[in-house]
Amino acid sequence: MKEQPIKVIAFDADDTLWSNEPFFQEIEKQYTNLLQAYGTSEDISAALFQTEMNNLKHLGYGAKAFTISMVETALLISGQKISGTDIQHIIDLGKSLLKMPIELLPGVQETLKTLKERGQYKLVVATKGDLLDQENKLERSGLSHYFDHIEVMSDKTEKEYIRMLNILQISPSELAMVGNSLKSDIQPVLSLGGYGVHIPFEVMWKHEVVDTFTHAHLKQVKRFEELLTLFE
Repeated sequence: MKEQPIKVIAFDADDTLWSNEPFFQEIEKQYTNLLQAYGTSEDISAALFQTEMNNLKHLGYGAKAFTISMVETALLISGQKISGTDIQHIIDLGKSLLKMPIELLPGVQETLKTLKERGQYKLVVATKGDLLDQENKLERSGLSHYFDHIEVMSDKTEKEYIRMLNILQISPSELAMVGNSLKSDIQPVLSLGGYGVHIPFEVMWKHEVVDTFTHAHLKQVKRFEELLTLFE
C-alpha cells in the first residue's frame, strides 16, 4: 500500500467512523413490536425490506427514506386499517434516527488526528444517504475539521466515485477508500483502479452483504488504528 502513489484517503461514515446500523436495527425491532397484530417480526421485517428495495430508486438511503418505507409497509400489511396514532408513532421512531447519538468507533479520532498531523494525504469523507442528515451527523461527531472534503452521494456507484475523483482532480490509482461495506465502499473503487481498505463492522444491513473476495488492491484490517501502519 505505501509504495503506491496514493494522494487521497476517503472514509465511509456510517459504521466506519461511527455506529449506525445498530440504531436502525433497534428502531426496526420497536416497529415490528408495534405492528405485531399484523404478523410476525420476521414477516414484517421482510415486507419492510421489500418496500425499501422498491423505494431505493426514488428515495435513496437514510433515515427519511426508511421512515417513509416504514409507514408504507404498515399501511400495506394492515390493509389500511392502522390507526393514525400508530402512524404517528412510526413517524416519531423514524425521526429519532435523525437525533441518534454519535458513537465514534474505537481508534477513529486518534487515527484521524495522527493522519492529519502527518500531512501526507488529503483526507475525505465519502458517504451516501440524505445530505442534511449526513452533514448533521458529521458535525455532531466532532470530526469534520480533520477532513479536506466532504462528499455525500445518493448512491455509491462508479459514476458517483468518478464525479468525486474529478472534483478532487486525482486519478483512481491515487485514491484509497476505507469502509465497512465491500459492496458500496470497496468494489466500485477497485473496479475503477483505486485501492480499498475493508474494516468489517459487527452488523451489516443485508442489502450491503456480498461474498468476501481477494484483490491485489484490497487490504483488510480489524482495527481502525491499523491504518496508521498501512499508510506510513
